[in-house]
Amino acid sequence: MSHRRIPKRKAVLAGAGAVGIAAAAVLLPQANASQSDSGADAAPRAMSAASAQDLLSRLGPELGDAYAGAYYDAAKKQLVVNVVGDDDAMGQVNETGAVARGVENSMGELKAAASTLAAKATIPGTAWAVDPRTNRILVTADRTVVGARWDKLESAVGSLGSGTARIEKSAGEFRTFLEGGDAIFGGGARCSLGFNVTTQEGAPGFLTAGHCGVAAEQWSEDAGGAPIGTVQAATFPGDGDFALVAYDDPATQAPSTVDLGNGQTLDIVGVGDAAVGQQVFRMGSTTGLDDGQVTGLNATVNYPEGTVTGLIQTDVCAEPGDSGGAMFTREGLAIGLTSGGSGDCTSGGETFFQPVTTALAAVGAQIGAGGAGDGNGAGGGGGGAQDAGGANGAGNGAGDAQDGGDADGVARRQG
Repeated sequence: MSHRRIPKRKAVLAGAGAVGIAAAAVLLPQANASQSDSGADAAPRAMSAASAQDLLSRLGPELGDAYAGAYYDAAKKQLVVNVVGDDDAMGQVNETGAVARGVENSMGELKAAASTLAAKATIPGTAWAVDPRTNRILVTADRTVVGARWDKLESAVGSLGSGTARIEKSAGEFRTFLEGGDAIFGGGARCSLGFNVTTQEGAPGFLTAGHCGVAAEQWSEDAGGAPIGTVQAATFPGDGDFALVAYDDPATQAPSTVDLGNGQTLDIVGVGDAAVGQQVFRMGSTTGLDDGQVTGLNATVNYPEGTVTGLIQTDVCAEPGDSGGAMFTREGLAIGLTSGGSGDCTSGGETFFQPVTTALAAVGAQIGAGGAGDGNGAGGGGGGAQDAGGANGAGNGAGDAQDGGDADGVARRQG
């Protein structure tokens, strides 16, 4: 077996469809765009999503209790920071070139509300995340939440008080995107490979969805084929949805790239935190390449199999087989791993992703650095800053699945 894992299904990737090709056209020409910004003293000033996240990582902690979340306004290329009752903090934000916005709900109040929902509304088919654009918690209920379940949810949201949370109905049904089919295979299931990594032992491996990792211990690149990797750790449900799979052959080359389809790839140069309003791209073994925006952080999702916390919420579509696939930025930062959601790539819906930063920290792995996996695997990873209830530094403000892909040196056509 060749040590360099090059996807066998590039022809399939190339035929992923007009949506994937269009997304690649948008992404590739700007993949190496400069992140530099000028006019540091201007207020407000235009900045890239990456620059906004970097600024927020410093500014958020400085604001302390006055900080109430933030988001990236992609149309104006501005960072909008929510501030609660503090004129000095408003001025501090404006001096940095960001836009200060006075709001009513503090991050502490929103976190407390999220905790109340966890205690009163852990109902299969529901999800919630802080929406910094409305300064409320957005609660989503899928089509299975009816009757007594709906009454229970309404009661829980009503107990939070006016102006704290709102309920939105989803036409689909929340589920993980695990399915039989082709991509990476294990135990009759199909998932997508996320990002190639180097394990803490210095060996090559890759990240995928946790619900894939608990579905099978060994994974192959062909249905019924010889295993290429063995699960070393998996979390699902609970505090995340991620798994680490070590390549069985320690000489396997695992490039830090993502296969975009149509013979094109993108180098993964590092990891990043998600920001609400940020444009992101996703690859999966079923649907190929697609893009959309981050809509919430630190999201809680109540799947039929159990509750998962700490996820990134987006409007990027996905379908069964896309689980575990890579979510990344045009600059080549790994952001997330496809977990699950509702809808499909025809009707749309919500999709949730595991932050790569959290997964890497939990399993002790790294992307594109040292060991046999350096520069040779399926992709890099990135994490997501969280807002929906947690105020992790930048995560909290800036905006703060799953089936198999090829494990080529490029995050296989995760889809």
